[in-house]
Amino acid sequence: MDLSTGQPWPVSRHWRYTGWLLAAVWLFFLNVPLATALHQPELWRRILGVAALVVFGVGYVLLFQWARKLRQSLRPVPVGRARAGLALLFAVGLASLPGAGGDWLATLVYVAAAAVFLLPPWEALAVVALCAVTPVLASWLVSGWEAEHGIVFAVLLASFAMFGVSQLAQRNSELRAAQQEIGRLAVAEERARTARDLHDILGHSLTVVAIKAELAGRLLDVDRERAAAEIAEVEALARAALADVRQTVGAYREVSLAAEVAGARSALAAAGIAADLPVELPELPEEWDRLFGWAVREGVTNVVRHSGARCCVIRVRPDRVEISDDGRGPSTPDASGHGLVGLWERARRLDAVVTVGRRPTGDGFLLRVHTPEEAR
Repeated sequence: MDLSTGQPWPVSRHWRYTGWLLAAVWLFFLNVPLATALHQPELWRRILGVAALVVFGVGYVLLFQWARKLRQSLRPVPVGRARAGLALLFAVGLASLPGAGGDWLATLVYVAAAAVFLLPPWEALAVVALCAVTPVLASWLVSGWEAEHGIVFAVLLASFAMFGVSQLAQRNSELRAAQQEIGRLAVAEERARTARDLHDILGHSLTVVAIKAELAGRLLDVDRERAAAEIAEVEALARAALADVRQTVGAYREVSLAAEVAGARSALAAAGIAADLPVELPELPEEWDRLFGWAVREGVTNVVRHSGARCCVIRVRPDRVEISDDGRGPSTPDASGHGLVGLWERARRLDAVVTVGRRPTGDGFLLRVHTPEEAR
């Protein structure tokens, strides 16, 4: 499937030609009735027999290819049209009787095989049974015709083989449908991941921009130099947020723990919240450094936006990161939000554990991300 469009890949020309070949190769067995028709002494019998057999062969291939295309496009074969097509195919085969004589019974092999491929199981079984008994009944009813036991065997063998082909086609259709569904879910998951990343990036950046802009507005009449400095930081933050969005859309977004701790210092200062931050950071594997960075970003964003806190503490160890404050605490026991959902998704990829709740002292808010080993 093409993930950019959500559409299945087109069938290659190789497989289109293979489909025609699968149907046409079996027409070789019409050589017996065709030879009989060609050796008829009367011209009209020769013409009628050959013409009917040629039309029969073309009709059989077209009918098979029509049903095959429907299966490939994951659409059911219309039973009414399939019945009409089989009836017409049988009538054309019967029309070859004046030229092919008793050898016209060979066309029943193709009618039975087509029925198995086109019709529901019970209807197909009934058609196969009729095609199998017709040669025997014809030998009883028509003087001079011998019992065509070879035709009976060919009908049963062809029907069994076509049953296997139809089952394979059905499984291929189901597999193709499953692949399309997997592709659709992959597209939806990628869109959701991008939306979460954009939410996390813009949520943090725009929160800091809003706080700094508000602070600059209050300082404008008091300390113009500091207000100008705050406005300059707002501009820098806006440009950084724009760059982050571009990187995220391009799938190049990188988050580091050191950068997020530095950003947390600036955001907390702008919000008037005292910050107790680590002076040194431990060396971490790249994926854990990125995850802890996302945790700091989400935790500080929640502190600045919702906590009403006076102090925020960030602690980083090789096996965990904690962001806590002395604010009003979580509104629900399992405090959730878009940012935390994104953090949980990232932590799950590393089997990390996310803990959200109140601090051990019973007040404020605590966000902790830690390794499975630390949890044990």
